[in-house]
Amino acid sequence: MKQIFFVEDDRSLISGLTFALERQGYAVQVARTFAEAQSGWRERPYDLIILDVALPDGSGYDLCRIIRQTSQVPILFLTAADEETDVIMGLDIGGDDYITKPFKLAIFLSRVNALLRRSRSACDRGTEISSHGIILRLLERNAYKNGTPVDLTAGEFKLLCLFMQNPDTVLSPEQILGRLWDHEGDYIDNSTLTVYIRRLRAKIEEEPANPRRIVTIRGMGYKWSSAE
Repeated sequence: MKQIFFVEDDRSLISGLTFALERQGYAVQVARTFAEAQSGWRERPYDLIILDVALPDGSGYDLCRIIRQTSQVPILFLTAADEETDVIMGLDIGGDDYITKPFKLAIFLSRVNALLRRSRSACDRGTEISSHGIILRLLERNAYKNGTPVDLTAGEFKLLCLFMQNPDTVLSPEQILGRLWDHEGDYIDNSTLTVYIRRLRAKIEEEPANPRRIVTIRGMGYKWSSAE
């Protein structure tokens, strides 16, 4: 049974979404404050964290930063903060997806299912991929650059895995989003993908402003370059 840690202070929302998630077969543990969540997320190996931004005693963004110091568990932000800058911040600090309130229950469940599905299936071929000093150990979901561990979020790891499994192949934004996010409609758009690309380049490229590995092909998409 997949374990979900749900951080939210709205009692009616907690009741409704917990009921819906449990009907899907998930086990749900709830925290209603920043203080509860700060210790509670470590109590068991959760498969997904659903995280509100505005908590009565702190910020979900700060909690995300704390979690990302030691864990790559998928994080889904669930919040009324719907400005583009809020979304970009949430993804930039390590979130894997972002849903704004109000939302439809079917869409929420679809996004939860997609996050859990791709967290276990995006990199299921072989056990290790290497290219130009970058090594991905798929079973452990660890990344290394020239022998040094690289701290990647779950979304960054899956994106890098997709690129390295398809060297010198131009992947359009639609192909990337379709294969990694299983999206239907505009749940995750090109601007979100741009955030992931920028964040990934900053971690693996020698010169992020002049990338040699994740190369932009103007008007077409991106590719992992195997050229020296």
